[in-house]
Amino acid sequence: MSDTSFVRDQMLPEREPPITESGAIKWVRENLFGSITDTILTLLALWFIYSVLSAVLPWIFQSSWTANSLTECRHAIALAYGDGTEGACWAVIRERYLQLIFGFYPSELYWRPILAFVLMLAALAPVLFAALPRVLLWGSALYPFAAFWLFWGGSIWMPVTVIAGFAIAFAIISLLAERIGSLAAVIAAILVPIFWWMFLAGPVAGVVQSIVPIELERVESDQFGGFMLSIIIGVTGITLSLPIGILLALGRQSNLLIIKSLCVGFIEFIRGVPLITLLFVASVLLNYFMPPGTTFDIILRVMIMVTLFASAYMAEVIRGGLAALPRGQYEAADALGLDYWKAQRLIIMPQALKISIPSIVGIFIGLFKDTTLVSIIGLLDPIGLTNAIRADQDWNGIVWELYGFIAFMFFIFCFSMGRYSMYLENKLKTGHR
Repeated sequence: MSDTSFVRDQMLPEREPPITESGAIKWVRENLFGSITDTILTLLALWFIYSVLSAVLPWIFQSSWTANSLTECRHAIALAYGDGTEGACWAVIRERYLQLIFGFYPSELYWRPILAFVLMLAALAPVLFAALPRVLLWGSALYPFAAFWLFWGGSIWMPVTVIAGFAIAFAIISLLAERIGSLAAVIAAILVPIFWWMFLAGPVAGVVQSIVPIELERVESDQFGGFMLSIIIGVTGITLSLPIGILLALGRQSNLLIIKSLCVGFIEFIRGVPLITLLFVASVLLNYFMPPGTTFDIILRVMIMVTLFASAYMAEVIRGGLAALPRGQYEAADALGLDYWKAQRLIIMPQALKISIPSIVGIFIGLFKDTTLVSIIGLLDPIGLTNAIRADQDWNGIVWELYGFIAFMFFIFCFSMGRYSMYLENKLKTGHR
């Protein structure tokens, strides 16, 4: 008797999906040609990309790397690719790339900023990647002082006495907080180090230097320039603006009227003033408020103003993160019996910072790009150096090559920050899709 059942008694073997339903072909079909509108937009985009690349790529690759002047460069391109051919003169980058990176820093001392940059990467590693041992954070904390000594030179004991001021502040907080109260200890931890730095650090460093002379050749700030200057200002502003912004955000939400008023006034004033105005204040006006004969390094003044500017915006971003937290998080911290600072450190602030990561990195990227504004007050960042290079008779008239190289370098830094932001968001992601 034949089997007439309609139910299969054996499993079908697995087969590969149709080629149009998997891989790149599926993605292209769904995302680029999923409808008539998508198809038209895709074709227009491809035409636009082709038009741009067909004009830009020949100019980039039909170029000269060996010429010693703009005239020689154009002549070499005409000989190689025919009369009337327009190409990039990358020879100016080959000849002046050290100047674009280091400015007028003495060439025999290039090892110092290079070492400082390598140490910066090592100092950032334990901050950016939690898998590394936490003990390395002590090296990260000491890096700014080592970098200052490497860049500017002079006696090593001056940075050491500055570190001693922070050690004094930590000792006051640790030893006196329970005896005189946390607020009084904080005030003392601020005033005592300031007194130390203003009146005692210099003489103490001089005495120790006379006993144990350890110093590097001093380099004046007017010799700084190029990407080295942009990195110094940008990294300083990025590093300091985050903790200052956190304190300002907490101060703005404080119940203490004086602290809240000071924080609100500072944030609103800074946010209402353009950065270039603050840079002019740092460059010109600040000296009028200093005692006669006082010298205040111009780069240090600019770093302070850039940091304060970024801190005000950072405070508002973090305040938004704090406002986005549900009230239950604060109540949970109270239920656990945590005091204010423990609650902020363990529960509130980590969540607020996670929420604010995209905006925080956006401020960092904008701050790093805004370092080019210092060329307006006479500092020779990469943009400022282009004027000095084009003033040379050999390279008078060259524009796009210099700006293209500068744009490419800034893109590398900013793109890296953006990618790390995406990595950090994915790592800290706790929600469910």
